[in-house]
Amino acid sequence: MTTDTYTAADTKALQRIYEMSFGLVYPLYLNKAEKKGRSKREVDKIIRWLTGYSQRQLMAHVRNETDLETFVADAPSLNPDRSLITGVVCGVRVENVEDSVMREMRYLDKLIDELAKGKSMEKILRSSADS
Repeated sequence: MTTDTYTAADTKALQRIYEMSFGLVYPLYLNKAEKKGRSKREVDKIIRWLTGYSQRQLMAHVRNETDLETFVADAPSLNPDRSLITGVVCGVRVENVEDSVMREMRYLDKLIDELAKGKSMEKILRSSADS
């Protein structure tokens, strides 16, 4: 984590987020999607598209409660098309997030938001629906 542009409070907040378990965040993504009639399969496909994890690897991170920083850092192949993800999540423009780990998590948040809002998988995956 780079801290050159962050205050001590910002750094502390980022560290708390980094230490959160992906196993705690994942059910929140599922819940958000399923409330809107979308499926676990779609959520998993989005996460795999973004990170390059296999389904087995993804579920291992959920079970092992991998922290978010490690989940992002260990991603086998972050999708190069993720830079096409733009917009606002929680009042923050995702493409302007300076911290790399936080930006990757905001990308994921944005994709899950799009899923919950009814966007097609083709559009969510930036026309790379063949993954």
